[in-house]
Amino acid sequence: MPERHRAAYERLAPRFVLDVPRDPAVGSTGVLPGHRLDVEAVFGRRAPLVVEVGSGSGDAVLAGAAATPERDHLAFEVWRPGIAQALARLPEPPPANLRFVEADAAQALGHLLGPGSVTELWTYFPDPWPKTRHHKRRLVTPAFADTVARVLRPGGLWRLATDWPDYAEHIRAVLGAHDRFVLVSTERAPLRPVTRFERKGVLAGRPIVDLAYERRADRV
Repeated sequence: MPERHRAAYERLAPRFVLDVPRDPAVGSTGVLPGHRLDVEAVFGRRAPLVVEVGSGSGDAVLAGAAATPERDHLAFEVWRPGIAQALARLPEPPPANLRFVEADAAQALGHLLGPGSVTELWTYFPDPWPKTRHHKRRLVTPAFADTVARVLRPGGLWRLATDWPDYAEHIRAVLGAHDRFVLVSTERAPLRPVTRFERKGVLAGRPIVDLAYERRADRV
């Protein structure tokens, strides 16, 4: 971690990185089952909540927080150097509507956030795990889709982007088979910036695929 990023983390993490109880059975990237965030207390208000899963160095969540101050933004990231880099890039004064959780969202999301508490969830350029034997490690699975369906409000959006065509087809297959999601857009997400992952994909000749799924209302 560069010294500038380390210094930013030490200075700003107490304010912007949430201290959550850890599950010793999972390790440092897991949270204690049953622990629920008081989102209104975290942000000091009641506002629509946008969650990013895998924020990396913070390109999307920083842009989103700046462009939509009326929304709160919560980013999950397991890679501390990425969070540190995002903190080092915060403007002055830093945004009040941004927080990070250093945790694996696949394990932590369903514990920390209540049913229907999220307005949008972003998953931009998740690790594609391109080798067939590694596909089971991909984030988008039926089980994770169930978790997202629980935390998204009816009518909420799950926005995804990838530069790997077979992962795009995998996402379409998983979410197309899920009874709580319907594909509503393949246009570029309005606030999604161009990241280094997208640039690498374009340079490699891979198409960029954006997908937005709406969370269906529960059947009565």
